Amino acid sequence: MRRIVLFVLTNLAVIALLSIIVKLFGIDTYTYRNGGINYQGLLIMSAIVGFSGSLISLAISKWVAKWQTRAHVITQPSNQTEAWLVETVRRQAEKSGIRMPEVAIYDAPEMNAFATGPTRNNALVAVSTGLLQQMSKDEVEAVLAHEVSHVANGDMVTMTLIQGVVNTFVIFLARVVGTVIDRAISGNREGGNGIAYFAIVLVLQFVLGIFASMIVMAFSRWREFRADAGSARIVGKEKMIAALSRLNADRGENTLPQAIQAFGIAGGGMRKLFSSHPPIEERIAALRKAG
Repeated sequence: MRRIVLFVLTNLAVIALLSIIVKLFGIDTYTYRNGGINYQGLLIMSAIVGFSGSLISLAISKWVAKWQTRAHVITQPSNQTEAWLVETVRRQAEKSGIRMPEVAIYDAPEMNAFATGPTRNNALVAVSTGLLQQMSKDEVEAVLAHEVSHVANGDMVTMTLIQGVVNTFVIFLARVVGTVIDRAISGNREGGNGIAYFAIVLVLQFVLGIFASMIVMAFSRWREFRADAGSARIVGKEKMIAALSRLNADRGENTLPQAIQAFGIAGGGMRKLFSSHPPIEERIAALRKAG
């Protein structure tokens, strides 16, 4: 589940940095007018900062994933396993109508894989050494098809748009509520000008951002079912069920970096509202019900 968590945390960090830049350059002064809030100006500024955060996170997603996992991108296969991986992803990408993603292997004991990238035709599919060692070829093929389906479905782009909208309202509400709190504490009827106000806004952005991430996580859980169905169409339902059953039997620790856990095949153990993946049992049941 680290893919999405890393994406969300990167996004929150970028928003915090942009908020500081907005404050330092005095851009936020345009969101106040005649001692009150200029709601239209505030909403426009919130949208610019909010979508900038998610778009920057999307643009650097592939680089961040490689850096966090220290993944080795296969440019020229050095053994039969690497050659099989590249050829399998190539075949699945062609079947899904997307450009060939980069294929990588990263060193981790658990069975996991992830796909990320700014567009459907500029993506990365990576698998762990643990997955290659502990799964059969049919199971690995199903996992690869699941990740290729994420790419083909444009999940990262859709998530970015959802995150941008969520960011906009988080920034907007943080400043409105921050102004009210600042006025109540300081007795300043205008509010929104002091260091205390800015500190309150940063704290509110973080807190509201955590709760808003539940919306992003809900989309992430839904897209897992869709990627499972995509894998079933590419390699067959039974292979995907077998791969999920193998993951369910393992239940090992997820060592993917927080930033990209949400893009992995295996989810974490967080409470359901904050989990990027639905329970594996539910995913298997959904596949069995599918025609």
